[in-house]
Amino acid sequence: MLLAIDTCGSTGTVTLARRDDGRITVLGTVELAGKTYSAMLMPRLRELLETHSISLREVEAIIVVNGPGSFTGVRVGVSAVKGLAEVFATPVVAVSRLQVLAAKAQKRYAALDAGRGEFYFRDDELPREALLSLNELHDELQSPAQLTVCEDRTAAVFPGAQVVMPPTASDALIVAMPRLLSGEFDNLASLDGNYLRRSDAEVKEKQKSGALARQ
Repeated sequence: MLLAIDTCGSTGTVTLARRDDGRITVLGTVELAGKTYSAMLMPRLRELLETHSISLREVEAIIVVNGPGSFTGVRVGVSAVKGLAEVFATPVVAVSRLQVLAAKAQKRYAALDAGRGEFYFRDDELPREALLSLNELHDELQSPAQLTVCEDRTAAVFPGAQVVMPPTASDALIVAMPRLLSGEFDNLASLDGNYLRRSDAEVKEKQKSGALARQ
């Protein structure tokens, strides 16, 4: 049994699946409304497991989408997975939301709106991820037709890009499968969010530290 969690976007998803000889069968998926992750993730996860009469002990591995995206959402998802995995020493695979998006559309590039006129960007061929301005992103695109996006605002900026539905926990399972098969799991102690940019609080703290150092 496999459990996948994605709380990076405006809507979160939790998926329960069965793995048979490298094939994945999704048993069920529940959605989480935005800004409810901290309160609803664990209750909805328990409901999903109980609906299919599955205990956490039966879960072979947990897949978590660890960003980039909402800082709060990423932290809630990663923290919950680390807590769940510690209970039964369950292996964890963390995957990038950008990687899942690129794989979903089978495109080389993927971009997500990062706010402030910036974009989270992935070149899946290298692979490489970065936080870029609009001009920087345009410079990175050797073939704009190979770009995939999943948000209206990003699609408006890149009219030639392929627009797909936002990636889900079920999509993350497909991306994680090669690592599951090879036993390439993340170190739980060092597992963290794939933020690509510091939070406002972290930026302010760094600026404050710098100001104090100059005094």
